[in-house]
Amino acid sequence: MTEPPRPLDGTGLKRLHREWRRRTSGRLGLALDSVAGPFNVGAIVRTAAAMRVDHMWILGDGPAPDGDKVGKTALGTHRYLTWEHVDSAESLAGSVHAAGYSLVAIELASPATALHELDLTGDICVVVGHEDRGVSRSVMAVCDHTAFVPQLGRVGSLNVATAAGIALYEVRRQHWSA
Repeated sequence: MTEPPRPLDGTGLKRLHREWRRRTSGRLGLALDSVAGPFNVGAIVRTAAAMRVDHMWILGDGPAPDGDKVGKTALGTHRYLTWEHVDSAESLAGSVHAAGYSLVAIELASPATALHELDLTGDICVVVGHEDRGVSRSVMAVCDHTAFVPQLGRVGSLNVATAAGIALYEVRRQHWSA
């Protein structure tokens, strides 16, 4: 009979994460287009740090990753990220493209490609948008691709932090599989 799984200790976690970092190619960026809720931003920041996002761009009036209310959910993980504010869709696209990323909006839009069917093996910057309005038309207009997360239930959309987590994971999954 085999021994049941047990939680990893600190050393085991470091080894596990180091192994996955070695297996990861490609850079991952993240842009927040007017994401307003501090708890959503905090959850996104924490997931971004866990997925080793290389840089974040923030467009609009949303809270900064190091904001007080954001910290309640981010739990200090903002210290593992770098970010900058941009003032327009054009400046977002210019900065992201100058850094060598392709810009991919995550939005329920037409036309859009199912996220898992899009080639995300290069340097990718994922864009998520406002909780109610989604990614703005001006930002979608400057993106290289628009993708959606397929949903099977009767719910029409996902929470922005959940959608961001799925998208960031899919980019990394494709990097690992490449």
